[in-house]
Amino acid sequence: MTDITLALPFALPPADMAPHLLRALQAPALAALLGRHSRQQRHSFAQHSRVLPHEAWLARTLDLAPSPITFQTGAPLATACMRGCGLQTQAAEGHWLILQPAHIQVSSTHPSLADPRALQLDEADARALYDAARPYFEELGKPLLFGAPGLWFVRADDWAQLSTASPDSVVNQNLGDWLPEGERARDFRRLQNEIQMLWHQHPVNAAREARGLPAVNSYWCWGGASASASACASADTAAVGAATLAVSGGPSWLQALAAPELRQATANGLIGRQDNTVTNTVAVVADLIAPGQASEWAEWIAALQHIDQHWCAPLLAALQDGRVGRVNLMLSHRESWLEVSSTKMAQRKFWRQPNLNLLK
Repeated sequence: MTDITLALPFALPPADMAPHLLRALQAPALAALLGRHSRQQRHSFAQHSRVLPHEAWLARTLDLAPSPITFQTGAPLATACMRGCGLQTQAAEGHWLILQPAHIQVSSTHPSLADPRALQLDEADARALYDAARPYFEELGKPLLFGAPGLWFVRADDWAQLSTASPDSVVNQNLGDWLPEGERARDFRRLQNEIQMLWHQHPVNAAREARGLPAVNSYWCWGGASASASACASADTAAVGAATLAVSGGPSWLQALAAPELRQATANGLIGRQDNTVTNTVAVVADLIAPGQASEWAEWIAALQHIDQHWCAPLLAALQDGRVGRVNLMLSHRESWLEVSSTKMAQRKFWRQPNLNLLK
């Protein structure tokens, strides 16, 4: 019988905000899954890690990285994402990094990486910027490949030891604290500066700014992975290790890790899947990341209540009537993540009242 794991990045509120947010939150299905659990465990996470807890957890769950989780050089996701973009042949050799076009904003005190979700980069703009930048990479012997408008890949075998950070771990923070580090960091920054100057005067950015969109004035590299380190991943699907990945929302790199038919997943669709070969499905619902990062708590409450109605409630019903064997939850914030499991038997513990106390 299928187990379904529902991963909700940024579902854990900050400790100082939790009491206020939970009083306003109406999430009865989530409360039932949390209050009547069969197992729960909270994990701490290094505050200044270059990868967020849900990213580290996902890489480990999909057998893309070793356990225990350290990730001082970032989550090694690049080659798995390449396969999801149809670049299986290229991913079979060398060391690759995810390259994401970005907007760097400058405040009165420091530069910071803007939320990549606000970039709204379409195919035409992305291709134009890619075509302009590609010769600069190739001149240095670093092939640049286009996977999707916001998801490119660069092969850089001599950058394998660079310590890089995921975009979501950097958003809205002082960029100087998160730049790539390592023996080749200076080479990396030199190339990045050249591309920034190239794109500064590019017609695409003039047109974007006229439309009220942020300029694509830089890029962000992360997720370095070598072919040999991720050979266990399937070349054709996102069934990696023992888990099949489904996604709802989320950035382009996350979409690329899921099979095409599971990139806009729904709870009812997963519950209804009849596949005896799949016993463990992981569904990542990414709707809480942006409001959680920006501390937009009214939006965060609305998004979590929508998830409760459209994800937690169907999963709870399927658990209670035996269509799903176990529902696991992975809830995270920047400094910790919580794993909770519930079964049909656990839901019969009527003396346990549904509650959201584990979110505190």
